[in-house]
Amino acid sequence: MSERCELRINVAAIERNAARFAGAAPGAALCVVVKADGYGHGMFPAARAALAGGAQWLAVATAREGAELRRELGPGVPILLLGVLTADELSIAVGAALDLGAWTVEFAEAAAAAAARQGTRARLHVKLDTGLGRLGTRDPDEADAVADLVAASESAELVAGWTHFATADDRTDSFFEVQLERFSAWGRSLRARHPRTLLHAANSAATLRDERAHFDLVRCGVGIYGLDPFGDDPAGHGLEPAMSLRATVGAVKACRPGESTGYGRRFVAGTHTTVATIPVGYGDGYRRSFEGACVAVGGSLRPVTGTVSMDNITVDLGPGGSSVRPGDEAWLLGGGGPRAEELARVAGTINYEITCGISGRPSRLLHRDGDPV
Repeated sequence: MSERCELRINVAAIERNAARFAGAAPGAALCVVVKADGYGHGMFPAARAALAGGAQWLAVATAREGAELRRELGPGVPILLLGVLTADELSIAVGAALDLGAWTVEFAEAAAAAAARQGTRARLHVKLDTGLGRLGTRDPDEADAVADLVAASESAELVAGWTHFATADDRTDSFFEVQLERFSAWGRSLRARHPRTLLHAANSAATLRDERAHFDLVRCGVGIYGLDPFGDDPAGHGLEPAMSLRATVGAVKACRPGESTGYGRRFVAGTHTTVATIPVGYGDGYRRSFEGACVAVGGSLRPVTGTVSMDNITVDLGPGGSSVRPGDEAWLLGGGGPRAEELARVAGTINYEITCGISGRPSRLLHRDGDPV
């Protein structure tokens, strides 16, 4: 390795995962979510790989993300903006030809006015809040009013009606069925008045869980990157993790009983052992809460011991670990090391946050099954 710490992204895995989701919902278009820099994988390479794998739409969370993606890809690919917008961001989003969520008459009118000023039409998706409790209107009548206004506008186009599930990733929770029925009922009414309107609701979990949630389009994010939407082993759903994080061993030293490593002396050796220092830490996105996680080094999985600092971690190699040398390879995520789901369990979080949390400090390597691109 030429760098102390390297984040590796397998774009071929993203492409195959996209194909997996396209195949899971054969009657629906695939929209791949590339917000938050492609869940930490890189928005542009993730978008291109997803399109190569069968995606027909892309989705982002902010106007800036959407405008950057439009400049990179050019016209042609629909880009759905999932989040809220300020007045200035609305102008940017309309100028970048992004599809926008709408759930109030006031916003629909503002979007149409912004489009009229720019000599274009705003493409709007009316959002019904069926139970997530964040964005969208809870009132189907208000959603209908917004849809009817948009459909009648000369400066706006009614593209779709949509919602988002709160518990699709929990197979034991019945609220998924409640939301699905609420949206299905409203969707039937909407389509009766506006037959060409698309309907979409499913995230990665819902796409794999229930074909009734597929409608006309599925919006898949976490699963596209090979992260299991249910927090299990991705291989169980035919998914391939695209991200791995490796580093070099910086130092190896014997540790006698009573000797410690790291701030606060959180690890004190009880027996003779060997400790490796690996130059990665929370400054790279390797969290303090990963203490106790494993690292693949020297042909085995060894525990992180002591406090994770900004730039270094220490790993207990055991009494037989003296064969490990400075410069040897260590895998902190993937590559024989732990999966994001395993790190998430150690940290008490979810796999999304693991990949999104890697900082910009590690060098990046894009590859296709090992071949640099």
